[in-house]
Amino acid sequence: MTSSTSWLPRPSWWPPRRAEPGRGRSRTRGPARTVSGWSRESAGPAARAIPTLGEPDRWRFGGSAVVVAGLLLVGFALQFTGVSQISYARDQQLALDAFRYQLANATAPVGQTGSDGRLVPDGTPVAIVRVPALGLDTVVLQGTTSDVTRSGPGHRRDTPLPGQVGASVVYGRQTAYGGPFGRIDQLRTGAVITTTTGQGTAEYRVVDVRRSGDHVPAPLGAGDGRLTLVSGAGLPFLPDSIVRVDAELVSKAAVTPTPAIGYSSLAPEELTMAGDGSVWPFLVLGLVVLAAMVALFAVGMRFWGRRQTLVVAVPVVLAIGLSAASQLTVLLPNLM
Repeated sequence: MTSSTSWLPRPSWWPPRRAEPGRGRSRTRGPARTVSGWSRESAGPAARAIPTLGEPDRWRFGGSAVVVAGLLLVGFALQFTGVSQISYARDQQLALDAFRYQLANATAPVGQTGSDGRLVPDGTPVAIVRVPALGLDTVVLQGTTSDVTRSGPGHRRDTPLPGQVGASVVYGRQTAYGGPFGRIDQLRTGAVITTTTGQGTAEYRVVDVRRSGDHVPAPLGAGDGRLTLVSGAGLPFLPDSIVRVDAELVSKAAVTPTPAIGYSSLAPEELTMAGDGSVWPFLVLGLVVLAAMVALFAVGMRFWGRRQTLVVAVPVVLAIGLSAASQLTVLLPNLM
């Protein structure tokens, strides 16, 4: 007996009627396709809509992931060796404009704290250092973390500013991000270094170039000043030691405000050859998002189309990859 509703029209999304035993040939052509032991014909509409990856597609997916990972490593190398130089030039121009404005309005920092009594924020322009023998003219920023030295040499926060009484210390990178201090080991005794701060211009003369293990300079006398430039030494991008250039103040020393912090207040990431581990959460998050995007776009190439997927994937992967590479550079030593 046939069903009383067999004469009704069937919607297009309804599964095809199966042939009943003894009622002739099945309306399906050929045997039902099976994937991993289950039949699409026996599954519901939602299950039949889920795409599956065959063996060639799995290999293609894995190959795409390897290619993207390789491109990410190449991109990091290019970012660290090439793009970093452009980033440094841009940051220096912005810092110079900001510092000139502060000098014109007599608002440039002259101590560890600002006019509001709070510590000067990291990354704030505090001085300009010029070394004619090296053709160096750079803006010095407050702080010595790896993040700060990406934009220019950093002033160690526990020391006086250049031009003041006492020993001022400035860190600078050897090669990456402009490598402003990459040639300070070539300075000779008597070379002139000039600095400009909110208290005016000061002049120093080089008295010594020393490396790790060399003797330390004699203690300063009352009213004397010294400037020490610090950078990495060794192969480019692979420094294995530290070079320091000591210069004595030959112009009149400016007044040094009462210090608010000392050496013991510095964080480990502010010391020589230290990286900044505070970016780990952001780096891990960026890599997870990047891996998810790569997996999504690899599947999209199979079921959406190669051209459509590339149009969307390339800018997204580049943006996330550059962000992750930028965070990775912060983990590297601040003098590299």
